[in-house]
Amino acid sequence: MIGKLRGVVDSYGDDFVIVDVGGVGYQVHCSARTLQALPRPGEMATLSIDTYVREDVIRLYGFANELEREWFRLLQIVQGVGAKVALAVLGTLKPGELATAIALQDRATLARAPGVGRKVAERIVAELRDKAPAYASADPAVVHLQAELADRRAPAPVADAVSALVNLGYAQIQASAAVAAAARSAGEEASTEQLIRLGLKELAR
Repeated sequence: MIGKLRGVVDSYGDDFVIVDVGGVGYQVHCSARTLQALPRPGEMATLSIDTYVREDVIRLYGFANELEREWFRLLQIVQGVGAKVALAVLGTLKPGELATAIALQDRATLARAPGVGRKVAERIVAELRDKAPAYASADPAVVHLQAELADRRAPAPVADAVSALVNLGYAQIQASAAVAAAARSAGEEASTEQLIRLGLKELAR
């Protein structure tokens, strides 16, 4: 199996690059983000590779680093996510952004990727929450609150405050982050009104 390629960029296609390694041109399929980051033809490039082998085809998928490759593999354990959709996700979101979206159950962000509708986004969140790598820049308090809200375990004042901010036009993730910060400063006994007021201050910063 090929795990890494280092060679001269020969040419580009719509979703692939030809890398010349010792006179052999390897066609490597990449996400749009990876293709944009590669150098011009004639220059050296290095790609982490995932090799796909079937009876009738051998296909190489290339990534800027091993973390992207691991996400590519991880995404494909989700029902309805094949190589094409996994590349589309990685072309839309950086690994850190993807990890954060899963941690915060942000289906809307995941659905921005071509081929990822609401149902697929829901499956990605549900199936990868416990399998995904570290949740990058996501605030653990926000992750916890999002999980409580999803399972309807959040304290009533907190849930009501988030709902009120959402009704004011804020995205649920923004509202959850603001209320999580408000709850930290106001304490466990804070009322819904206090959390809304402090949450609005957080959002105004």
